[in-house]
Amino acid sequence: MAAKKSLTIGILTGGGDVPGLNPCIKSLVYRGIEEGLKVVGIRRGWGGLLEFNRADPKSRDQNIRELDKGTVRTIDRSGGTYLHTSRTNPGKVKYENVPEFLREQAKEGELNDFTEHVLSNLQHLGIDVLIPIGGDDTLSYGEHLHEVGFPVVAIPKTMDNDVHGTDYCIGFSTAVTRSVNFIHALRTSTGSHERIAVIELFGRYCGETSLIAAYLSSVDRAIISEVPFDPEKLAQLLMEDKQVNPSNYAMFTISEGARMVSGDMVLSGEADAYGHRKLGGIGMRTGEILKKLTGQNIIYQQLSYLMRSGAPDSLDLMVAVNYAHMAIDLVLKKVSGRMVSLSQGIYTDVPMSRITAGQKRVDVRELYDAEQYRPKVRHVMGKPMFLY
Repeated sequence: MAAKKSLTIGILTGGGDVPGLNPCIKSLVYRGIEEGLKVVGIRRGWGGLLEFNRADPKSRDQNIRELDKGTVRTIDRSGGTYLHTSRTNPGKVKYENVPEFLREQAKEGELNDFTEHVLSNLQHLGIDVLIPIGGDDTLSYGEHLHEVGFPVVAIPKTMDNDVHGTDYCIGFSTAVTRSVNFIHALRTSTGSHERIAVIELFGRYCGETSLIAAYLSSVDRAIISEVPFDPEKLAQLLMEDKQVNPSNYAMFTISEGARMVSGDMVLSGEADAYGHRKLGGIGMRTGEILKKLTGQNIIYQQLSYLMRSGAPDSLDLMVAVNYAHMAIDLVLKKVSGRMVSLSQGIYTDVPMSRITAGQKRVDVRELYDAEQYRPKVRHVMGKPMFLY
């Protein structure tokens, strides 16, 4: 009687790196091996499956990595992702980004779909279930694979905390903690020079990082992506804040996706594989306008990658490890097409279709004073831990 083949799981990380990815990878590997599973790592997110050329022996080393306990033993001690990452979308590949060995199958001037190539590679690698760890973009392609019949179990991560279907994504707590610490550190220079500090935060189209960082660091104002702002009104409010501060300074946070009432988001570069252009610079533009309106010197600080760098805090460690165990539980039960999640503080899982069913944004009516440009958190009874 032939021995029963053990299941093989594939792991990949896509999109921006966040603290907590490595502990999640390690926990998936350790628990998987203890349960008799074989674990394969895919490098550079969906890019590894797109660029893997089965006819080239060197391609396997470049894109695929066998994972065991010895390989990942110490990776949880640092941030980032051991498997590396990319923003590749195999379903929409520009001709110039198509790997050379696939060029004959591609059409110029079009977005090329290489899903069949990805599925063939998964079959060649013997992967039975795929576990992508990513934000809404990365997981949306995972949902597509599930829809065409390949087993997928998703794990949400993004410092923006904007994946629809979960209250919490790996990386958010550390990003807010970093932001609060840097904001407090900036008080020394801002106060010493009696200036107005503009702190621009990552967050894409969701203002939660700006809102929560401002709320916890007690800065004067918070500009979020969901509410267009009037720079003249903001200037007036900040001057009032400055005047009542014994140290004669003011500070505010601003989401990278914020926009003025008479303007658009500050975007640059070409759209990526998921249709997003690079955000950033609204803080600098706002600071320049505030200087003209107030006559005050401005400190502009774009925290950007500092928010997502370094080792995770304890909360992100806990969620990353627990999400990994939940994902393996689903694999062992032969359940797929699900995303592990947190809802009202309870660990659970939801259909992957939830990922693309809506957009997760700040509840402005409940949590934000749109007239005063600041958090408005008074009643938290019954609200989830992170106020969503």
